Amino acid sequence: MNPVLARTLRSLQHNILAGIITIGPLFVTYLVFSFLLGVLAKAGLPAVWLLAAIFPGDWLSQPWLQSLLAVVLTLVLLYVVGRVTSQVVGRQAFKLFETALDRLPVVAKIYSSVRQLLDSMMVKKESSQRVVLIDFPVEGQKSIGFLTRTLTDETTGELLAAVLVPQAINPTSAFLQILPIDRVTETDLTMEQAMSMIMTGGAVGPDNIRFTKPALPAVTNEPPTAAPPIGCPANFPIPPVQEIHPPSPVPHPRARFPR
Repeated sequence: MNPVLARTLRSLQHNILAGIITIGPLFVTYLVFSFLLGVLAKAGLPAVWLLAAIFPGDWLSQPWLQSLLAVVLTLVLLYVVGRVTSQVVGRQAFKLFETALDRLPVVAKIYSSVRQLLDSMMVKKESSQRVVLIDFPVEGQKSIGFLTRTLTDETTGELLAAVLVPQAINPTSAFLQILPIDRVTETDLTMEQAMSMIMTGGAVGPDNIRFTKPALPAVTNEPPTAAPPIGCPANFPIPPVQEIHPPSPVPHPRARFPR
């Protein structure tokens, strides 16, 4: 192959790859943002149609205006609901609403699962949920997981850990592993750093990670040393403490000279 053509192809490949790396995160952000706006617009369209019926006119017939009003109305509704439920009366009314949902067989399961998932996602950093490493899928290979809770083995009383292990690139699918707490390696990673590593397949993340558990201090059989006397420097030579053994028992005279 012509060297000039080969160099041109390598340069073209390098620039295209650099463009993909640059535009990729922006494109994914655009897709997520468009999806959220679409959901908000669909949720608020009935209210816009109601306004169009009450106030007829051509100004509400524009599609972009309908979508914009639908998003604004949905955000206002979410704000009002959050504001009301944060009050005492609102919390009591919301508890009554949840009690009514618990009586519906299928709806109760779905609602409680989604509610627990959202509560775990909104948990504060000071809580028990943290980023850990566990041996998965085989021993010696670590996977990033989120310690969601601890529980106790009713047979042995051993403390167990429930660890959610999300899949790389696609964290919407995950494995739930229950294992002894001593097989969990705690890390100092934040939730943001862990999600960045998972979403990028490890390309984005910290340079250092706590992969191995810190070793326990070794137990030695050396006798302890005494403290230096008061008024002496710290490097004052102190002999090691001698172990005191009890004296051996002396045999009774009659036992020495039996009859």
